[in-house]
Amino acid sequence: MQEFLSYLGRKVVIVNLDPANEGLPYPCAVDISELVTLDDVMDGLKLGPNGGLIYSMEYLEANMDWLENKLKHHHGYYFLFDCPGQVELYTHHNSVKNIFAQLSKWNFRLTAVHLVDSHYCADPAKFISVLCTSLSTMLHVELPHVNVLSKMDLIEQYGKLAFNLDFYTEVLDLSYLFHHLNVKLAEVIQDYSLVSFVPLNIQVSERKRKANGHDFPYCFGDLEERNLQALMSAAVGADFQFSTTLSVQEKYMEATGKTVKDEVMDL
Repeated sequence: MQEFLSYLGRKVVIVNLDPANEGLPYPCAVDISELVTLDDVMDGLKLGPNGGLIYSMEYLEANMDWLENKLKHHHGYYFLFDCPGQVELYTHHNSVKNIFAQLSKWNFRLTAVHLVDSHYCADPAKFISVLCTSLSTMLHVELPHVNVLSKMDLIEQYGKLAFNLDFYTEVLDLSYLFHHLNVKLAEVIQDYSLVSFVPLNIQVSERKRKANGHDFPYCFGDLEERNLQALMSAAVGADFQFSTTLSVQEKYMEATGKTVKDEVMDL
């Protein structure tokens, strides 16, 4: 993403907020390891990996002045914050939420990008779990949110999908996947009507542009009318993706020729 934004002429810096990151594969302008590392916390406090990560984020929350001093040297840049992958930090715990809130007070305009491996679509139980996690994160973190199905070229590696790709990206009628108790769980997800996904293959520039904050940095340029339409579409969620989703499906999924109704009858 840093390379892509740089190609578009954006000034970008990466901020590593994951204390477990070692041997970073990208140039990092700000690194939490200068403040705290997971190994030091685990060794010093005799904590496991999960407890160590939670303590590390609480420590960062208590030392936000350190982060502010690091960030202020990069005025006028786009910031990519690489955050820990522990799901509890975004669904239950408040430290990361409070860190984001403080960044907002410093006039950072944030968008959360949640990456999900696309092969989870092949298992209904895992897909429902991913939806619940995404919804819980969106409600807890309280930021503009983009859910991304990554590694689209591997989407059917663990099994053929039961439905067309748009069923999963648009989160259509989940009752086809489950019955009884799970139908009620699916109703909660659909009633909120918040969770949808953007399919991403990192090798395709158009997909990277869609995943990058839903076109926000791309909206500003020379073609004023086009860019205004893109900005307004992103703001109201009206960026219709059927054609692009279909192109991803045709490239990476085996064609069946069946309708959704036919496939439901096969289940």
